[in-house]
Amino acid sequence: MRLILLGPPGAGKGTQAKLISKKYNIPQVSTGDILRKAVADKIPLGIKAKSYMDAGSLVPDDVVIGIIEGRLRDGDCKTGYILDGFPRTTAQAEALNINLKKMGADIDHVIDINVDSDELLKRLTGRRTCRKCGEGFHLTFNPPKKEGICDKCGGELYQRDDDKEDTILRRFKVYQEQSAQLKGYYSKNGRFHSVKGTGTVEDIFNKIVSVLGA
Repeated sequence: MRLILLGPPGAGKGTQAKLISKKYNIPQVSTGDILRKAVADKIPLGIKAKSYMDAGSLVPDDVVIGIIEGRLRDGDCKTGYILDGFPRTTAQAEALNINLKKMGADIDHVIDINVDSDELLKRLTGRRTCRKCGEGFHLTFNPPKKEGICDKCGGELYQRDDDKEDTILRRFKVYQEQSAQLKGYYSKNGRFHSVKGTGTVEDIFNKIVSVLGA
């Protein structure tokens, strides 16, 4: 089974991808993880990606797609995978489609975890991170025992810049512009499914399983 998991920042894609991976015994292929590994392993495309990342620029599509294609040829992807965080644009989706055809493969399902912006804002702006050990907390869902102090190491908790409201709203805007096109692209072949991303983690997972089947 080959899946694409879509959803705005804070929708819970990573959490659901891990649960899907465990149930169906297929790897979670995260764009961020792949890029970091490619850079660490110093493969040619990784070195090229690093030059853009160091400059604070977006890694070009051809570099990202090249790295993704290499990962999808690994042995653990032969029986399927979950693409988490890719594609982000229709150009990436089209390039992925071309590469998959070369490999004799295709995408079976595209799952979009749909959460309204007010709920997402509440989830993301409540995040706090320990400056010392990196442990994560949430003011509503997982508050520290002592306000502003990490339970694990006693370090100071802070709000990351990308968890601040103005940054989040900009990320939402970009995502909505991109995802609207992706939904149209994948809806054409009947493989696109929208799942409401509210309720417990288990509730959302059960909705996804009902789409994918046993």
